Amino acid sequence: MLDRLTLDQLRILAAVAEEGSFSSAARRLGRVQSAVSQSVQALEATLGIALFDRSARAPKLNDAGRALLADAQQVLRGAESLRAHADNIRSDVEPELSLAVDTMFPSDVLMAGLQGLSREFPCLPVTLFTEGLGGAEQRLRERVARLGFYVPLPSRASAELTGELVAEIPMIPVVAAEHELARKPAPLSRETIERHVQLVLTDRTQLTTGFSGNVLGQRIWRFADMATRLEYLLAGFGWCFMPMHLVSAGIEDGRLKRLEIAENRGREFTLAIHVMHERGSPPGRAGRWLIAELRRQMSIICPLAAARA
Repeated sequence: MLDRLTLDQLRILAAVAEEGSFSSAARRLGRVQSAVSQSVQALEATLGIALFDRSARAPKLNDAGRALLADAQQVLRGAESLRAHADNIRSDVEPELSLAVDTMFPSDVLMAGLQGLSREFPCLPVTLFTEGLGGAEQRLRERVARLGFYVPLPSRASAELTGELVAEIPMIPVVAAEHELARKPAPLSRETIERHVQLVLTDRTQLTTGFSGNVLGQRIWRFADMATRLEYLLAGFGWCFMPMHLVSAGIEDGRLKRLEIAENRGREFTLAIHVMHERGSPPGRAGRWLIAELRRQMSIICPLAAARA
């Protein structure tokens, strides 16, 4: 019986409810009143219940009509979403966009980019994974994510993946202001550094096996996520290399101190964040928009990286 239910009937039901009468709904829809009345009657026959109280001069929704109106409006919204989604796909917008982003990437930049993406492509379903070290590439290899924003390691280059530079993130050695290293004269020797705990991220995948990642110390504490490592850094348990955007506020307010290490003196340590995707499956219009927007915002934070990207 419900196979005879049509979107047009539901639109007419919603119009009558919103306008308050069959005649007003007919004028709004550009129909004759008799056609509106017949459509409502056909809908009631299909559902097997009356939707309007016709005892008064102007028919009004009864309890059943008010209850089913909400369902009708939800179906209409779903139909509009379906049509908009199809329009997007037809115009080279991805059916959905899944992202795997390294935790090194600035969260405020990523959030601003995603907010802009939702405004630009309101019907686009987006899935986000934030991952550490090899996690973002693993999501890409498993085809769980369509785009990955991370640092590709040359030793783990894959013929199936390709990408381009988005930005370079400066990494600096830091320690809590009350830590012993903060009081020692600069530059610090390798021997001095090795006597203290270095806080290092650990990888849940095997993709970074054999990659030292500027591990200088012999006493290593390993952390699965960036936020926990930052807590231990601020608490004074050790020193580590951190993305500048995550520690600049702590340096400015005196909680952290930037270290000068003799071994790294004169060298700038940066992480080259690339946007990676499966070869032969480039991003669509929404993905390209997001990449351009993230690169634009990163150029404000890291102008040098923008010139190279």
